[in-house]
Amino acid sequence: MKSASKFEKVAARCWNLLNEGKPFTPIFTIGTMLLFHVSSWSSLFFWESLLYSFLFILPLLILFFIFDFPLFLRNYLWVPFIIFLMVWNSYSLPLLSLSLGLYFFFTIFFWGTIYYHLRIGTDWFNFTRFWKLVLKNSDSTSGNAQEQLPKFLLVLSFWEMTRAQVEQGVSIDYTPILIFYIGLFMFSMILHRYLFDWKPPVYGQYTDKSEANSEAINQKVIVLVIDGMRKERFYEAKTPFLDYLKENGTEYTNMETVYPARTVVCFTSMFTGTYPFEHGITSNMVWKLGIKVESIFDSLRKVGKKGRLLGIAHLVDSMGEDVETVTAVMHKDEADRNIIERAKHIMKQQDPDLMIVQLIGTDQIGHSRGVLYDEYIEKIEEADALLKEYVDWLREEGKLENATIVVCADHGQADGIGGHGHLDEGERFVPFFLHGPTIEKGKKVEERHSLVSLAPTIAYLLGAPFPSHSRGKVLKEAFIKRESKHHE
Repeated sequence: MKSASKFEKVAARCWNLLNEGKPFTPIFTIGTMLLFHVSSWSSLFFWESLLYSFLFILPLLILFFIFDFPLFLRNYLWVPFIIFLMVWNSYSLPLLSLSLGLYFFFTIFFWGTIYYHLRIGTDWFNFTRFWKLVLKNSDSTSGNAQEQLPKFLLVLSFWEMTRAQVEQGVSIDYTPILIFYIGLFMFSMILHRYLFDWKPPVYGQYTDKSEANSEAINQKVIVLVIDGMRKERFYEAKTPFLDYLKENGTEYTNMETVYPARTVVCFTSMFTGTYPFEHGITSNMVWKLGIKVESIFDSLRKVGKKGRLLGIAHLVDSMGEDVETVTAVMHKDEADRNIIERAKHIMKQQDPDLMIVQLIGTDQIGHSRGVLYDEYIEKIEEADALLKEYVDWLREEGKLENATIVVCADHGQADGIGGHGHLDEGERFVPFFLHGPTIEKGKKVEERHSLVSLAPTIAYLLGAPFPSHSRGKVLKEAFIKRESKHHE
C-alpha cells in the first residue's frame, strides 16, 4: 500500500479549509458575493465598494470563528438574522437564492457524490441519501446545514446592504450597526456561558510522576484504533474477535473522548495525554504544524524505544515524522485491507515497541453513507475480521509474547453524515478495552475515564517517562495485581 504523497498531504490541508465549518463560512460568503457580482468585476468602483463594505461584516466573521454554536445552540443563530431583517428590512432574494443553491450543490453533489465517488468509490447516486444526512448533521464541519445557513444568510445580507449603500453614495449610520454587534457579542457570550455545558471535564493536574514505571511491564503495546466507531453500533455488530478480546480483558465502559471530537484533535490528545488548549491542535484544520508538548513517541525515545503510528495524512500535521502515512484515496472496500498489509510490513521491517494502527473504513462509510444503515455495521464487522488476521499474524511472528493490545475508537459518530466534533449523541463515549498477559480478564471498569489516559498508560507499560504535559490517569485498574506489587 502506498503512502500519502506530498500532493495528498497538501490537498488534505486545502480540503479542510472547505470541510471545517469555521474557515468555510468566510470562504463561502466571499466566493458567493464574487460570483453574484461577476458582471461588475471590470469596474474599479465595484471593487472599492466591495472591499470597503467588507469591513462592516468582518466583525461577524470573527464572531462566528470564535464561537462554536454547537448542537441546539445553532438554533439561536436565526435570532440575529431575524433582528437584522426587522431593523434594516434589507435583503437580496437573488443573492440568497444563489447562496442556497451553491451551498446544497457543494455539500450534496460535489462533496457527497462527486468527491466521495472519486475518493472512496461511492455510487454516483449517493446524493439521494446524502441530502438527508446534511440536513440532520450536527458536527463542526461545513456540512452542518442548520448551522451554516443562518450564518451565511446573515453575512451576505449585511454585506450586500452596506455594499449597495456605498455604491449609491448613501451615508451609512454606524450607530445601529455598532449596537447590533455589541448585542450579538453579548448574546453569544451568554449562550456559551450558560447553555454550552456539555464539554467533558478536564483533568486539572498533570499525571502524578511518582506513578511512573521505570521497568517495562510489556515488551510491546499494540493500539488498534477503529476510527469513528460508534459504541452502540459496535455492540450491535457481529464481532467475535473483538468480543473475545473485550471479554477476556478489561473494558472501560465509560471512556470519553475530547472536545472537539475531530480525528486529529483526538489522536493528538490520545498520544500526548493532554487537551487541545495545551497541545495546540484544535481541529482537523492545523494552522501551525506540530504540537506544543511532548508525545508518547518523544517519551519512548528517551529510553531508547520506538513507536510508529500508521494513519492518514492529516495526522502528519500533528505528529510529524512519527506517522507512517497511508493514502486515503482508495476504494472503501480496500482501505482497511491495505492498511493491515502495511501494518504487517512496518512491524516486520521496523519492529517498533509501540505500534498504532488506524483503520479508516468505518469512519469513511459513516461520513459518506451515515451511521444508522447496514453498511456501517458491515464495516465494523470487516474491521473485526481484519484485526483478527493482524493479531494472529503478530502472534505467529512472536510479537505478542509479552504485549498489551488496546482496542478503541478516537470518537464516535452522530446521525447525519456520520459527523463528529460537537459531541452529539453517539460521539462522546467510545469503545475501549485492553487485552494481554498482564491485563485483568473479564473486568469492567464503570468509572468515567478520558482518552487522554492512553499516553501515560502506554508509558507505564513500556517503562518510559510520561509525556511532558500528560494529564491522564494511568489505567491501573486493568493491570493484574501482581504487576502492581512488582512496581511497588
